[in-house]
Amino acid sequence: METMREVESKPTILIVDDMATNIAILSDLLQDDYKIKVAKSGQKALEIAKGKEKPDLILLDIEMPEMNGYEVCKELKNNALTNNIPVIFVTARTDVKDEEYGLNLGAVDYISKPFHPTIVKIRVKNHIALKLKSDWLEELSMYDGLTHIPNRRYFDEMYEKKYKETMRDKKTLAVLMLDVDYFKLYNDHYGHGKGDQCLIKIAGALRSTLKRPSDMVARYGGEEFVLLLQDIDIEGATKVAESLVQAVGALGIVHEYSTVSDHVTVSVGLAFKEKESNVSQEKLIKCADDALYLAKERGRNKIAIL
Repeated sequence: METMREVESKPTILIVDDMATNIAILSDLLQDDYKIKVAKSGQKALEIAKGKEKPDLILLDIEMPEMNGYEVCKELKNNALTNNIPVIFVTARTDVKDEEYGLNLGAVDYISKPFHPTIVKIRVKNHIALKLKSDWLEELSMYDGLTHIPNRRYFDEMYEKKYKETMRDKKTLAVLMLDVDYFKLYNDHYGHGKGDQCLIKIAGALRSTLKRPSDMVARYGGEEFVLLLQDIDIEGATKVAESLVQAVGALGIVHEYSTVSDHVTVSVGLAFKEKESNVSQEKLIKCADDALYLAKERGRNKIAIL
């Protein structure tokens, strides 16, 4: 599962200018505090910005051959992959109308040449701070506040992405819905504080059971969790489901009010999409939910497959 940016890593700045001298000046000025990437053309800048390691800020010259800075900025802001990267124009143009035009395109700032090094460093520092805070809040909104695993919103986005990948690449996809057995009774008798601790421990056990980086678990709501296993066969998915049931049981969380066991248990519903299957995204998750209902109907603390 993807993790939040490590605190120690340096933010990345992309410097875009067709003049090597200008790139060298800005690089020397900023390289102690930031990881620097450079592009000498608009097309190269777009290529880097859309890459795997996106820059946190772009310093963009306006006067460039073939594709000027305004055109680059316009394309960055019109693309969902790059529209949240802050852009600062660094240019010899000093006319107010030029500045107004650049800011209207979506740039966050406009620095006129010749610039004062200290001012550039402060402006860059301020905009980087805002960008990192924005990224942090965005990532935080994707995680469940109690269990610290991905939440329903994150799952919905990843599910759509992984489903499309399986359709495009002819891969399998398993969806597992998991519910804590008799959790209302647990809460009623032990209190919501204990109930919260129970969910935290279960989330940890589920996460520890998954062995592949591509596998994910999320809190779906209340005492319900959901898991996605991509590019796996039905036997492998079944083994994972069984491991999840065993892992929660192994926690040994006492539950005197369960009719299934003397400790907390879970039920799991598994839905499986074969490589060639055209089952819809909605149908697949409904099958997992139906399978979960079946597992409960059959006595709980077990898995059911549809």
